[in-house]
Amino acid sequence: MIQTKSLLSWSLFFCTVMDSNHQSSYKLSKTEKKFLKKQIKARHTLLRHEGIETVSCATQSLVIANGGLGNNVSRNQLLPMLEKCGLVDALLMPPNKPYAFVRYKTAEEAKKAYVTLNGKEIVDDLGQKIILYLNFVEKAQWKELGLQALPPGLMVVEEIISSEDEKILLESVNWTEDIDNRNVQKSLKHRRVKHFGYEFHYENNSVDKDKPLPGGLPDIWDSILEKWLKEGFIKHKPDQLTVNQYDPGHGIPAHIDTHSAFEEEIVSLSLGSEIVMDFKHPDGVTVPVMLPRRSLLVMTGESRYLWAHGITPRKFDTVQASKGHRSGIITSDVGDLTLSKRGIRTSFTFRKVRQTPCNCSYPLVCDSQMKETLPSFPESAREASQLEREYVHRVYEEIAEHFSSTRHTPWPRVVDFLKALPSGSLVADVGCGNGKYLGINKELYMVGCDRSRALVGICRERRLEALVGDALAVPLRGGSWDACISVAVTHHLATAERRVAALRELVRLLRPGGTALVYVWAMEQEYQKKKSKYLRENRPRQGEEEATHSHAAEPRRLLEQVPDAGDRDAPRPGSAARDVRAAGGGARGVADAKLPVHANGTAFRAQDVLVPWHRRGSPAGGEPVRATASRGPGPVFRRYYHVFCAGELEEACRSLSHVRLLQSYYDQGNWCVVLQKV
Repeated sequence: MIQTKSLLSWSLFFCTVMDSNHQSSYKLSKTEKKFLKKQIKARHTLLRHEGIETVSCATQSLVIANGGLGNNVSRNQLLPMLEKCGLVDALLMPPNKPYAFVRYKTAEEAKKAYVTLNGKEIVDDLGQKIILYLNFVEKAQWKELGLQALPPGLMVVEEIISSEDEKILLESVNWTEDIDNRNVQKSLKHRRVKHFGYEFHYENNSVDKDKPLPGGLPDIWDSILEKWLKEGFIKHKPDQLTVNQYDPGHGIPAHIDTHSAFEEEIVSLSLGSEIVMDFKHPDGVTVPVMLPRRSLLVMTGESRYLWAHGITPRKFDTVQASKGHRSGIITSDVGDLTLSKRGIRTSFTFRKVRQTPCNCSYPLVCDSQMKETLPSFPESAREASQLEREYVHRVYEEIAEHFSSTRHTPWPRVVDFLKALPSGSLVADVGCGNGKYLGINKELYMVGCDRSRALVGICRERRLEALVGDALAVPLRGGSWDACISVAVTHHLATAERRVAALRELVRLLRPGGTALVYVWAMEQEYQKKKSKYLRENRPRQGEEEATHSHAAEPRRLLEQVPDAGDRDAPRPGSAARDVRAAGGGARGVADAKLPVHANGTAFRAQDVLVPWHRRGSPAGGEPVRATASRGPGPVFRRYYHVFCAGELEEACRSLSHVRLLQSYYDQGNWCVVLQKV
């Protein structure tokens, strides 16, 4: 305990009287001032990032900042501590959140918990020290997600083998070098891997059918596979086996095994430890599925061909607290969630190599049936313009309604920029989309422009000032604007010269002394050991897009903030950014290189990519259709992006004349700058 009970009792009294507009004659010590400052900061962070409003008077309910599953604090650790203060009616622990809610039977019990536990230092399940900050709320509640079903075609068979057989199978894997070359063994960055029958290539989730490995599958599996065939768990005897050994904290990116490479069914046996595997539908639905130790996962049909599967790298999984729950979906019942520590898990994944083209029912995502030829990296301004026209302009015209339905909440730091401008300022939003920023500050006169006629039409339906215009030639008078914003626009331009030209066009619009805020998508989706929400997000998403505005799902301590532009540890223009760009940022530098298609929700492997957008239809009335697990995908569109390396945006800005770089920072998967025209 870092604070005394008298200090905490005073803190409760202080909050009450100050909020009642009374003056307190109590003189604060240095320790008390420090505690009060952090307590207030926790309150403000909860309100700003989570929308949780605290109250000053004692109620039955409390929010516990830093006491959530996202901070590696488990229900088994938190609940006994709370029960010492009174009868707990409910403990709600939302998944991935750095806070929890507790509701007591009486306000007096909640008051006791506030006084006893506020400022208490605990050690989380990873051995790190955490300080709890408690505040009263009107109600302890959390909006539950809708009921989910297993992806169609997915089955989990528990206790498929005995514990004795598990031990034998694990001991049969020889992780020393294979001298007779009967299998391929590799030590990847975060796991050990063995391949039998054929080598599985992770760069394309496929195999080389012309290069089988000698020896086939190990003999020990013959009787087990025959049994699974007889019992109907598999229909084909596999001829390819991949063995993965995962240490706690490691995982595998979400992926779909290539259609043309393997037959329909893929089965995976989990030994050594249980694990939660995430299944992601193209429409954005994510279903976490518990795979118990000694269970067999069977993927067929939609779950195999359409849903991506992967394991999030972490040392704890969010699981059901009730003992009766084993395999299947991890529900969103926040009153029944806790943490489970991962152990060493070994998976045995069996596949049957396909010898004929795939003719599945999912042609839009099937490599055997897709007709589209991917574009090459542009080598000229003309090719760049054509690429943008086909893979940016046309796409946004097609997806405008669905895209707009997913873009409703402004990003906090963009809002801060707009609200800090003087009343009466003239502001241009270049690439305004559906106009979500045009009405943020009623004291400003804002005009938006966008290349998409459909999105500008949505702005006009909302009675917002917007016009059709290109970011490279904005149809607005130059030297007249107090401020400009350009959010998620510049990264759609296909060459460095065109990206600099877009920045120069913003400067042209500004009056001397005017400022511009620019956001671009970052190559680095993990920054200072924290993943962006784009990588971290597990809630249902509509479509896919650049990192979202909210910090809500970030599993961090609430009193730690995203570093500002002046952070000395932030990446600066230098060797890392230059090295990636010198290598071509992915496609550049290779003759007729095709642009890679990025896997949504994963780390970027190239700077120039095509990002899929899965459009859903709209019923009469314009409301977007809710994603369901049983529905097939809508049309798939691919948008061109150039994701920026650390320092690259600043470097481009410094190439401009009459510009001062006021601020640069990283904000949830985006690189951002504030410029001033001088």
